[in-house]
Amino acid sequence: MLKRLPRVVREQQMLDAAVKVFSNRGFHAASMDEIAELAGISKPMVYAYLGAKDELFLACLQREATRLMEAVAGGVRPTARPDEQLWNGLRAFFAFVGAHRDGWRVLYRQARSEPRFAGELAGMRARIVEVVAALLESACVQADLAGRIRTPARPDDFLAMAYAYVGAAESLADWLADHEEEDPEQTATRMMNFVWVGADALLQGRVWRADRSQAG
Repeated sequence: MLKRLPRVVREQQMLDAAVKVFSNRGFHAASMDEIAELAGISKPMVYAYLGAKDELFLACLQREATRLMEAVAGGVRPTARPDEQLWNGLRAFFAFVGAHRDGWRVLYRQARSEPRFAGELAGMRARIVEVVAALLESACVQADLAGRIRTPARPDDFLAMAYAYVGAAESLADWLADHEEEDPEQTATRMMNFVWVGADALLQGRVWRADRSQAG
């Protein structure tokens, strides 16, 4: 006889199984039978709790996106220096990917390949971009107050840089998801070197120009 568990626990078991199957099979090839079997329940129970495959996939996306955002937000310390905030956020981000590789594949690969679910991913990316842009702007303000900036950045610069950094982090995270031997913290260090060395130079007014000369 199936052991009776609280609904919230049973739903998490179903989502865990669904994330794994969607990660391995993709949305179209994944079957509700396989998900139910992996969760150790009947297929009718999956439908009763979480709906049809579309609804189940969306529930997986929402859970993984929420977990990711909570991990990143929890890693950032508002009272720390901007570079430390960015570093802590990157560490939390890559630690999440390293610990939830199936969840990342569902978020980054499966959702992107299905137009009907792309909006969920776009919303998550927009929230992360806003956080990164705010960190860069905060760093710029602090550098300006300290008299370090010679070429002030414009508001659009922060947003453009944030999109570039988030895109690079996503690509590196996708690589991390397929390399289980890779240390997430080392991956975060690589990303931090890529991001902050350039950002710090920009905040000091050192910019590249088409004639290959630097402002200064």
